[in-house]
Amino acid sequence: MLTPAEAEKQMLAALAPFPAEECGLASAHGRVLRADLRADRDLPAFDRVTMDGYALSSTALAAGQTKFRIEATQAAGMRPFKLSAAHDGCVEVMTGAVLPEGADCVVPYEETEASGVQMGLLPGVRVPAGRAVHHRGSDHQAGAVMVKAGSRITGREIAVAAAVGATTLPVARLPNIAVVATGDELVEVGDAVAPHQIRRSNDHAMRAALAMAGYPHVERFHFHDMRHEIEHMLWHIIAEFDVVLLTGGVSKGKFDFLPAELDAQGVKKVFHGVAQRPGKPLWFGLNPEGKPVFALPGNPVSAYTCLHRYVLPALAHASGLLPAPVRKAALAAPVTFKPPLVYFLPVRITSGEHGEMLATPDPSNTSGDFAGLVGTDGFVELPAGQTDFPAGFVAPFRPWV
Repeated sequence: MLTPAEAEKQMLAALAPFPAEECGLASAHGRVLRADLRADRDLPAFDRVTMDGYALSSTALAAGQTKFRIEATQAAGMRPFKLSAAHDGCVEVMTGAVLPEGADCVVPYEETEASGVQMGLLPGVRVPAGRAVHHRGSDHQAGAVMVKAGSRITGREIAVAAAVGATTLPVARLPNIAVVATGDELVEVGDAVAPHQIRRSNDHAMRAALAMAGYPHVERFHFHDMRHEIEHMLWHIIAEFDVVLLTGGVSKGKFDFLPAELDAQGVKKVFHGVAQRPGKPLWFGLNPEGKPVFALPGNPVSAYTCLHRYVLPALAHASGLLPAPVRKAALAAPVTFKPPLVYFLPVRITSGEHGEMLATPDPSNTSGDFAGLVGTDGFVELPAGQTDFPAGFVAPFRPWV
């Protein structure tokens, strides 16, 4: 049976990237950039004043000039003035203005005395060349990569895109995702529920988590444990959606029809079963067009954990998102786990005395205890082959979205 790392490797290798499309700047937040965003000109595009005060020539200062004629006033957005040829000229400037031609430094108001059109430096003031000047191209030169392809677009990237004049951005197309809950025992949230039934929660939880992760185009479905219903509905869903996410009906029970039906409909199995708890029956495959199909266990904790360990990383990979390093946390209390499986242990995260990330174990009662996940921050991945994990043991941590 595969380890989680092996399963993830096979899954990512099998996935084809989602197509790219152009997206308007106003709608690009949360999307994944598919091409480098470059500076269209030097940034800043001119020598920029960074203090309110007076722009003048450091050469005049070096020659002993301490009193200057105010030749003009220049605000941000104005075309730059040019200092006269005389050494005693200066221009009153505002923060953000273009540095006047012939000036190479700025002395702030508080280091001067002004009267009418005359300005004098206070005693002892020294103003070197370049003071209070943000030089052209000192942040980024024209053509430089400012945001790398594969970045998730946030307000910071939107600001950069606006600054370089990008009215549209090439982004990964958002997949249409079907989330299917299976089982005769399931009823919709608002329906009457008999003693032998339970309300659907997996598909609602999956849809919410997918939306939080940046995949809002999700529709929910329900299959009863009837072969003909599964056959009919599954065919339409696989044909219509870019990603199919099934929960339940994937193990070895008498009514677990999904593995056989997926095979019958030409969905090629990549793997079935991972040496992990929870989520051992996890199934993954591709339809004839290369679209991914994930079949997760029906127990809510198992399904929610597998969503975060496999499905969300798979969608990020197909979107072209740059891989981020997995965070690590130290156990705040010892843990014992005897089965020879990787253990996905729900935890609460706090900080230690030196800022280290500490993971306090907070396991749910069973894999059906979805309410037990409330209050936890994610899970740590404890390796197989070890029974006792002492406090301080460092393990990969994956947060819930």
